[in-house]
Amino acid sequence: MGDYIVVLEAPIIVRDVETPEDAINVAVSKVAKALNKEKLDFVKVEIGYSQCPVCGSPFESAFVIGSIGLVGIYLTLKVFNAQSLEHAERIAKAVVGKALKRVPLKVFEIKEIHNGKEGEGFHFDEESA
Repeated sequence: MGDYIVVLEAPIIVRDVETPEDAINVAVSKVAKALNKEKLDFVKVEIGYSQCPVCGSPFESAFVIGSIGLVGIYLTLKVFNAQSLEHAERIAKAVVGKALKRVPLKVFEIKEIHNGKEGEGFHFDEESA
């Protein structure tokens, strides 16, 4: 049995926004409200980052077209006593999925915790997934 830090990636759609900053604020508020409703205040909410296809530099994953925004959110939580990386992933998705119904969750990163310290983990990305 092991302890893991699991980072999930979630796309959040928001309506009636004008700028990417508005979209980010509304998305974070929406996700935090859903998590708090299920008493999941231990889940850390952060803005996702995308990489520019031209220059390669990272930027916040928030896009607005018309008045509809799409924001990439990272949700980080600790999973205790999981049997494997896959088991930790299933637990994390089940816990967060309880609050964010109908939101597709994808594993961004999993790290095993050894004696209270992050150890070598398994990193998921587009190429390896």
